[in-house]
Amino acid sequence: MKKNEDMTDDVFEMDHVMSFTIPERDVRGRTVRLGPVLEEVLRAHKYPPPVRQLLSEALVLTALMGALLKDDDSQLTLQAQTEKGLVDLLVCDYRNGELRGYVRYDEDRLSEADAELTLATLFGHGYLAITFDLAVTKQRYQGVVPLEGDTLAAACESYFIQSEQLPTLIRVAVGQQGEHVVAGGLLLQHLPDGEEGRERLHTQMDHPHWEHAAILAGTITSGELVDRTLPLEVLIWRLFHEENEVRVSQSGKLSRGCRCTEEHYRSILEKFAEPDRAEMRDAHGIIAIDCAFCSKIFPIAM
Repeated sequence: MKKNEDMTDDVFEMDHVMSFTIPERDVRGRTVRLGPVLEEVLRAHKYPPPVRQLLSEALVLTALMGALLKDDDSQLTLQAQTEKGLVDLLVCDYRNGELRGYVRYDEDRLSEADAELTLATLFGHGYLAITFDLAVTKQRYQGVVPLEGDTLAAACESYFIQSEQLPTLIRVAVGQQGEHVVAGGLLLQHLPDGEEGRERLHTQMDHPHWEHAAILAGTITSGELVDRTLPLEVLIWRLFHEENEVRVSQSGKLSRGCRCTEEHYRSILEKFAEPDRAEMRDAHGIIAIDCAFCSKIFPIAM
């Protein structure tokens, strides 16, 4: 495996995402493993086990797809919204290595539900929206697909195939190791051929290069994805060691990144007309802003 010169030795650490390409197969990939950052997000709310599992998977997917962004200030947002589901809203976003996420659910109905909850049971009929906000061009791209399949990962695969016509394989796993929650994931894509006058590779869903790479990636196990003792670079090597060249890029550090501050909310409130702000104030003249991501209330006097 060929490494870039700036490859670091911190692949044993948690909360990292690693990028790689297989040039001869026109394939790119990302792999991620979450630990302390995941637990910090989960601690903001007392989520029941099914919701903790769901949010953990969503955060891994957000990190994998967010790592596809080229500009630091660009943002990837994953949002699942439903009608009449036990979960009616799930939202996560990624910007410059920062992750945050939140789930809104019906606590009473969830407590009465069966122990074995499927994605369809949790969400009912709904949709998955994936939005790319690009910092440099100020453009926004959004794809919306039905929230179908057995997992969120399957729904994200459908997004890339339907909205971007990119053959994509995604695997996600969540595990408990002692008292700690660990989650990991792998994303693999067949890159389009952008040369003018040639058929774009992404129109060939059964291209032999893609089929070969997808078969190898499909051998990954849930245990490997959440194994804290297995460096991400070694994981990639296990899957693709028979390839002539695999280029691994520098591992990127992930952190919990709720961007809520009093200054941020004050700047938003300043955009409202004074009569509107007057309706928001309580008896003491305070506007209380509740951040769903970090479960904190910001009392703002203005």
